[in-house]
This record gives sequence, structure tokens and C-alpha cells, in this order.
Amino acid sequence: MKLCYLLRRLTTTPRYARAIHAVDDLLTRLRIDHLFAGNVARAAWLGGDIAGGSIDVVALLKPEQKNQVATMAANRGFNVDRDEVERSEELDLIPLAFEDVRVHVLVASNALYGSMFANAAVMNVGEVAIKVPSAEDFALLLELSEDEVGVHAMTALPNFNRAAYERKMRAIGLSVILSREDGEGSPAEGDSSLRSE
Repeated sequence: MKLCYLLRRLTTTPRYARAIHAVDDLLTRLRIDHLFAGNVARAAWLGGDIAGGSIDVVALLKPEQKNQVATMAANRGFNVDRDEVERSEELDLIPLAFEDVRVHVLVASNALYGSMFANAAVMNVGEVAIKVPSAEDFALLLELSEDEVGVHAMTALPNFNRAAYERKMRAIGLSVILSREDGEGSPAEGDSSLRSE
């Protein structure tokens, strides 16, 4: 597995750092490969502090391992609402909380998520190294959640691989036309256009 090491250290409040460390420790002890997405990946690539919102983690596990994660989390200081876990059964999601920080463990149950682990990037939260999706994979996640501002910020990064990003979009049945610096090749300067193929 080829990993990219990010020089940026995540800046976060102590309670969010504790939650990130607790999630990483939980999934590492269960030998479940995982990536931090959401606010953590955004801070890793674009900067900023983690001081609010949920901690989102993509975990490479089988659906039958969901109960194992919830059980061990309950024994390691997480707040686990069994009714909420049952209600989220069809969502491929394990809802947890550490102290008062919401944690969403997303089950990577398809090839789209599974392929992200091969290209993960590594960053530090305090003294703990964690993995986040590559810039191209995180841009794809932002595109799927219709966060155009985030996509534009990611695609503007100096080493962003536009060709790899477009290949990933085509692989899931979507195509994207990214604006170039001169504005050519896009519907409007600065915009991206998402189309079904």
C-alpha cells in the first residue's frame, strides 16, 4: 500500500482530539482498516480547526462486524444507544458518541469505498498518525455530497491529480468537467458540472 504523508498537523480542541484517538484505537484494536473523512479530512487537506460537528470514519468491515464494533465501543468509554444502532441498520452506519462528540462509523460495503484505502494519506493528530482519503478520493466524497465549494477548494490544490479524479468519477458512472485556470473546458469559470453517463 502506497501512503502519502501530509505535513500538516490537525489542530483541534482537546475533546475532539480525545474522540479521534478513541475511535482510531477502537478500530485498530479490532483490526479494522479505517479512514477519517468529513471534518477531519477537510482539515487535513484544507486546514482549519476541528471544534464542532461529528467525526466521520469509513471502516472496511463486513456488516456482521457492526455488533462487534458497537459492543467493544460500549466497553471502551463510548456511549452506544442500542436502539439508535438498530434503527441505522439499513444505513450501513454505526452511530456512537465519545464524551459528547458524535461519531459515525460508515461501513465501506462497496468497491467505491474499498478502493480508497489503497491511496490513503497519513497525518498526525497529536502524536497519533491517522489515515484520511487521498485528495482525489475526498473530492469525490464531497462531490457525492454535493459540496461544490469543497470540491472547488480540493481541485485547486497544487498537486491535485485531475486525471485520477475524472477516472474515479467515470468508474462510478459519473463524469465531471473541471474548470481550467483559463476558464476553458467548463460551463462557467470556476464551476464544475456533474453529469450522469
